[in-house]
Order: sequence, then C-alpha cells, then structure tokens
Amino acid sequence: MSSRFTLGIEEEFQMVDRHTGQLSSHILTMLEKGAAQFGDKIKAEMLQSTVEIASDVCPNILAARLELQQTRATLLKLAEQEGLSLISAGTHPTGSWIEQLATPNERYAELEEQLQDICRSILIFGLHIHVGLGDTEDRELVISLVNSLRSWLPHLLALSTNSPFWSGRLTGIKSYRSVVWRPFPRSGVPESFASWSDYERYVQSLISAGIIDNGKMIWWDVRPHPFFNTVEFRICDMPATLEDTLALAALCQALVAKLAWLYKRGLAMHILPRYYVEENKWQAMRYGLDGKIIDFMQGRSLPLRDAIGEMLDFVDDVLDDLGSRREITYLRMLLDDPRGTGADRQVAVYSQTGSLDAVTRYLIEQTALGVGIENVNCGAVRK
Repeated sequence: MSSRFTLGIEEEFQMVDRHTGQLSSHILTMLEKGAAQFGDKIKAEMLQSTVEIASDVCPNILAARLELQQTRATLLKLAEQEGLSLISAGTHPTGSWIEQLATPNERYAELEEQLQDICRSILIFGLHIHVGLGDTEDRELVISLVNSLRSWLPHLLALSTNSPFWSGRLTGIKSYRSVVWRPFPRSGVPESFASWSDYERYVQSLISAGIIDNGKMIWWDVRPHPFFNTVEFRICDMPATLEDTLALAALCQALVAKLAWLYKRGLAMHILPRYYVEENKWQAMRYGLDGKIIDFMQGRSLPLRDAIGEMLDFVDDVLDDLGSRREITYLRMLLDDPRGTGADRQVAVYSQTGSLDAVTRYLIEQTALGVGIENVNCGAVRK
C-alpha cells in the first residue's frame, strides 16, 4: 500500500545568525553553495531569510525518515559554514518583516505588486506534505479526498502549532503563522466541490479572467496539486522537531490511504461546510491542543486531544500496511505529554526565563534533534 501513497515533504527553515539568533538574509549564498549537494531540492522563498528543502518522492515513511535526517544534517553543516544556524518554527520570536530583504525573482515581484504589504509581511514558515495517488486517473477520487480531508485540517494544525511569537510579542495565539497567512487570496479552508469538473471550472474561470496563471496560485490548506498527482497539505506550521515532521507526514498519508480505501468501497465521510471547518480551525489556531472541536453532525463538543485521538483510531487499520505505526504512536504520546506542542514549549521557555533569546536558543537546539549533530551551534545565541 505504501508504495502507492508516496510522500513528498517540503520544509521551510529560518536562517539565523549563529551568534545573535537574528534572521539572516542569506539565501543567495546558500543556493550557490548548496547546489552541488542538493541540486534543485534547495529553493528560495519570498524572503531571503528562508531556505526551503524539498524531499525526493519517498515510497514510505521509513524512506522519508532516512532522507530527512540526512538532508537536515547536511543543511545544518552548510549553514554552520556560512556562520548560520537553522530554526524550525512557524515564526521567529523577534523577527520583523519590515527588516527582511525580498528574494530577487520575477514571480515574487509580480506577487508583491499585486498583494503589497500582505505579500511583504509573509515572514512565516510552513510544512507542506504531498501524498501521492499512484497512477490512478480517477479525478473524482482526488476531489472526494480533498472534500473529506477538510474536516481534519484543524486537528493537523493543532498538532503542528509552533508560532506563538510575532515581532517580539507573545501573541496569545498558538499558530500566529495562520493569522499572517489569512489575508492571502485563495487561501485557507477550501469550499467543497460536487465533482472534479466543478473544481476544474473554478480554476479555469480564474485563469480565463487573468486572475491566476495556473492552479499553483490557489493556496488552500489542502489542495489537489495542479501538476503532480498528489494531495498537498499546506496547513501545518513548521514543527518543532524532525520527529514531529515525520509524524505529521505519516498521519497525512494514513488519512489519504484510509479515505481512498473507503472511496473504493463506495463509502464516504460526511462533508462539512467550510464555515464549520473554519470554526474548528480557529480553535486550533488560538489554543492548539488545548482547544475544542465542535462535532456539528453529532451536536457535541470535545477536547481537541480527544478529537485527535478519534482521528488516530480512524486510521489505525492502515498503519501496518503503510509502515507508520511508530510515527502514529509518537502522536499518541504527544497527546498525553503535558509539555504540549512546539508552541506550548516555546511559551514555557519564555515563562521560565523572560527571555526571547532563550526561546531562540531553544528553537535552534530543537531543530538539530534527531539528526546526529545535536550540538551544532546550540549555545551561540547571546543571553
């Protein structure tokens, strides 16, 4: 089963000065120096303090684990050679978008002209997960998957929350990255579509009107990828650790596999209206795992941890075929861990120290966990 539901993982890392912990606009050098090791897997984003690494197409979660471990270790070493450290989080504790340099790129310049400060302020860092659908040509399957997966977007966001700070402020929001991203057009939770042709008509109408060039300019939290035969999840903050990233990837894969199994047998999930999903997404943004989920179909409210536990139960019978029981067990342990997600742990460090520099130092340490070079640059940020 796992060879059909392949994985592709895109990680957006922050580049920071190894001595100060402040964001560093260093992408052009990293692209030049990293080309020999990464080829086209190392990429720029809108702002020069971001470096994106895209994985190969991985047949299963074990292959993804091995690749991400090696890739992150190599990227950390490259960053160290340039006087940098990396941070895996949805926002930087003190970074200001006004101080960032834009990446010179014609496409980015066009977006900036269209979106102005909405685009310039995109000092946020996300995790994108692609789940492949093999060689299927059943486009109705794809739209059915996206329709159903919308209901679990809040659960995925809650598990990944890792952006409680913005411009030196403790925001009170567990995923402030989601707040910054909200003004982008064609973003957030998508509407449901009655059929693939209904979805195609929507995309073509925007192209015909000159609003977009192609489907890649539709930036929903989950979408059919316009060029790959994948479902792409875009909801997650960059998680705190490599283990978090792998667990989230395994969960996305398991959800797609289970829903595809149901679809093949003529079974379907109830499709929630967008406005209901948005209510639950707000709970995840604001409270993370401490929020609640409203089950609008059964008329009940339950803690997000319990709702996520039910989601993990839902996918349990596909885990052994996918080889991802280890990663889902990790998520069950996370639900029981009083330290919570990356956002909770950042807030705890700040509460204990009163120091945003201590939070930055902590994030650098967490980013290096699990790749065999945990001591790289960890003590360098000023106190």
